[in-house]
Amino acid sequence: MTNETIVLSKSEKREIQMNRIYSVLPVLSILLLITIWVLVSKGDTAGFPSPAETWERFIKLLERPIKNLSLLGHILVSLQRVFIALLLSWIIGITLGVVLGWSKKCNAVINPLFTAFRAVPPLAWIPLITIWFGTGEGPKILLVFIGALMPVVVNTQAGISNVSKIYLNVGTIFNANNKQKLFQIAIPSALDAIFAGIKTSASAGWMVVLAAEMLGARAGVGFLIVRGMESSDESLVLLSMICIGIVGAILAILTQIMEGVLCPWTRKRSS
Repeated sequence: MTNETIVLSKSEKREIQMNRIYSVLPVLSILLLITIWVLVSKGDTAGFPSPAETWERFIKLLERPIKNLSLLGHILVSLQRVFIALLLSWIIGITLGVVLGWSKKCNAVINPLFTAFRAVPPLAWIPLITIWFGTGEGPKILLVFIGALMPVVVNTQAGISNVSKIYLNVGTIFNANNKQKLFQIAIPSALDAIFAGIKTSASAGWMVVLAAEMLGARAGVGFLIVRGMESSDESLVLLSMICIGIVGAILAILTQIMEGVLCPWTRKRSS
């Protein structure tokens, strides 16, 4: 018993040490990235803004907003477009995915059309949507909706269609009808796959809105990149790119937290 206790204590100490190393590694990676950034920005021919120049541009943007909006204001404009499109894509995408995964008849009729529709990249819709609807808010939200819809439908369909038949047979034994099997067995069993689609759609929506804002937008992070490009303001472009990365990471964290709250078993399984 004593030897076993000593072995367990050593393994626990080793695990604690490894956890400390893992907690330090992200900080080291950020420091390494900043170091590379400084080295790349040195020299007269580099043409790449340094961290100091980017910080100065950030302060200048706070003092002199573009289009009467601060950096945070432009980020919020982009997020508003994304959240509206994500809400619509989640509602429609989950519904369509459940229908395709549950009903073989609907899958046979709709899935070929959806597969062809899914093969077209969201950015390929920009010319047609611009011709049909112009460059207002609606077309931008529509583009984000198209980009965010696909992952939700695909993952939901896969989750519903891959529900174990054993679970469904148990429902049959307890005289459950098709509606009860769907809402009380199939959908709860497919929540892991559904949230995988939700997380992917959030990232896809954020990327698509930036591309949409580069075409005729008057506000948003994508608009800031275009403004920096037109005025040869490399610091503004790089600052906008940094904000894109930070906001994208925050969206990923928020969707991960939402999954942990609604699907706590996934958190336990990963740990």
